[in-house]
Amino acid sequence: MSTISDIESDEHTMLRRLIRLGLVLLAQGIAVILIGFVALLVSLFVSLDPAWSATSEQATLLQPGEARSGTLLLKEDGVTTEAVRLGIDIDITVSGPTLRARVTQIFRNPGKDWVEATYVYPLATNGAVDTLKMVVGDRVIVGDIKERQQARVIYEEARRTGQKAALTEQQRPNIFTNSVANIGPGETVLVQIEYQEPVHQSGNEYSLRLPLVVGPRYNPSPIVQSVDFRPDGSGWGATKTDPVPDRDRISPPVLDPRKHPPVNPTSITVRLQAGFALGEVKSHHHAVKTDSPDAMTRIVKLADDTVPADRDFELTWKPAAEKAPSVGLFREHVGDADYLLAFVTPPALDQAAQKPLPREVVFVIDNSGSMGGTSIVQAKASLLYALGRLQPNDRFNVIRFDDTMDVLFPTSVPADADHVREATSFVSALQARGGTEMVPAMRAALTDKIGDTNMVRQVVFLTDGAIGNEQQLFETITAMRGRSRIFMVGIGSAPNTYLMTRASELGRGAFTHIGSVEQVEERMRGLFAKLENPAVTGLSVRFSDAHADIAPTIVPDVYRDEPLVLAAKLDKLDGSFEIKGRVGDRPWSVTLPLGNAAEGKGLSKLWANRKIGDAEVARTMRELPQEDADKTILALALEHQLVTRLTSLVAVDKTPSRPAGEPLKLSELPINLPAGWDFEKVFGEQMQQAPAQLRERRADASGRTATRRPAPAAQPDTVRLPKTATTSELQMIAGLLLLLLGLIMFVFNRRQLLAH
Repeated sequence: MSTISDIESDEHTMLRRLIRLGLVLLAQGIAVILIGFVALLVSLFVSLDPAWSATSEQATLLQPGEARSGTLLLKEDGVTTEAVRLGIDIDITVSGPTLRARVTQIFRNPGKDWVEATYVYPLATNGAVDTLKMVVGDRVIVGDIKERQQARVIYEEARRTGQKAALTEQQRPNIFTNSVANIGPGETVLVQIEYQEPVHQSGNEYSLRLPLVVGPRYNPSPIVQSVDFRPDGSGWGATKTDPVPDRDRISPPVLDPRKHPPVNPTSITVRLQAGFALGEVKSHHHAVKTDSPDAMTRIVKLADDTVPADRDFELTWKPAAEKAPSVGLFREHVGDADYLLAFVTPPALDQAAQKPLPREVVFVIDNSGSMGGTSIVQAKASLLYALGRLQPNDRFNVIRFDDTMDVLFPTSVPADADHVREATSFVSALQARGGTEMVPAMRAALTDKIGDTNMVRQVVFLTDGAIGNEQQLFETITAMRGRSRIFMVGIGSAPNTYLMTRASELGRGAFTHIGSVEQVEERMRGLFAKLENPAVTGLSVRFSDAHADIAPTIVPDVYRDEPLVLAAKLDKLDGSFEIKGRVGDRPWSVTLPLGNAAEGKGLSKLWANRKIGDAEVARTMRELPQEDADKTILALALEHQLVTRLTSLVAVDKTPSRPAGEPLKLSELPINLPAGWDFEKVFGEQMQQAPAQLRERRADASGRTATRRPAPAAQPDTVRLPKTATTSELQMIAGLLLLLLGLIMFVFNRRQLLAH
């Protein structure tokens, strides 16, 4: 039987153990914190002293100081590694009215893992992509056009089995994706695509535009609607409609230029064979060097050999003579058909003989976050210039939008000095912020409150077009355009030319691009020449002998200095064709013999591409059911071997290269922020960066897609500390709790003893 002294002895023993254990845990917790503090001091000392950097463990790792321009560094578990490098070489040959472009993307894997690289990049909106080649060592694998789903299945099977494969997909007519599977450690794979495009002409000037970067898109959030399932008694539910269902495929990772050097170095060569004696040849946004083998040829290259892919490349040229030819006619024979490409510029009316028509002009300016930096400066300067050009008998209004909208006047007002002064103050005070809700602004601009048919109604829309829901905008224009004509003004270094071109086409207007403040006056003067002069309307085309399939099917109106551009497929190259229309209130016609057509290149591809565009427009305007439009597009794409939203190019190396069991890592290559853009304005407050991988895209509060972001550029840390994941905090808490428990038991025990 236990005595009181035995019980007291046992309790004291237990108390001593609890107190001892508490002290031990408390001491361990404190010790771990002290060790961590000492380790931190050591790491800081080592990082500051380069003499400590030569450790054998890191001899094979890239040091941040060794990084060159175009290198992206990622950190994983404290190790600095180099992501897949991308270099781009672009070679363009201009042959009279058309150009052929070859874009070579060089994927270099400097790491030790097998990777799959994907890269989102822009191409010309009117480009017809028809060729894919993959170069692996000394082997060249030529791609095939397949239906999109079939091409994806072929690629995924090759990817799974370790074969090298390349896949080119169209996400928008001006956004494409290249995916390259199974690039081995230290390997380089070349992917080469080619496309055909018509040269652009405006008055006395010819030009080409080469987009180099996809601007981040604003993607509105999905719309959730309640749905009533009655009268069958099944109640109600909710349905979600996404205006940008492919948002992930058009939103590549974007590097913060404040933390990363530029990536994706690009070289460009243009072989300009104009077909006439050349005068001025000018690159508007890049320094170039030019060779002149003869009077009709120029070889244009970048002065610095390579540039970051962060802004459009624009080249213009003029003939040495006073005026450009008013008619250009070119032919190509492919298979059993002849293809024709015609450029016909109607004569301008004598301005002195014209009676200016009163106009209602609605100006819309985008002041969203993507317009931050130089873009908002260009947009405001352009609109201020436009306000100064208004005539006393004009009426006007101004609308500004981001993710909100303001309409300056309740309805359009006379362009008198007071109203223009008020509008000038309104525009001058604008700042870039927020998202890009473009559809409500377009609706407001197209709402015709005056309804005066004696006035010409024009909408001038200034924006970079950085949205992903283009189709919603097109449908709005189709439904509401009425008597309005829409003139899109593309602002900035990388505007969405697909949106601009299609919106102006649906709105029976024109597209003007302003890439720098220096271009504002010249380009806006050209735009007002279109606004202030009547369009050439009522155009029709008739062939005398040949049966012709013409594109575009509906011949559009054209504006001052703009040529009418027609492509046609003919059963024979006989007879002539006549173009008729009205220039202002005067009839105009021209007859052209087909026998005078000069030889051209790639005209069949351009005709097919324009017919595909016709089908897309007819689908948007509800003139053609979706199913019928898709059948037309697919048939044209397969016959002429073109990449469309329904077809893709795929190339597979038949020999497996990735060993069985070796994992494959996805590397989604980042792009630069377009030149002149403000990263903070586009993406908002800085998000936390993932250390070793790109974060999933997320829509922020404004709706703009926050793309996957790479890790910040690594600091020159050269010692890796172990990942200890200590429990020091828990140990200290447990120690303190045990000490407290021991103290409580001690007090309780003393009271019990005193009670006895």
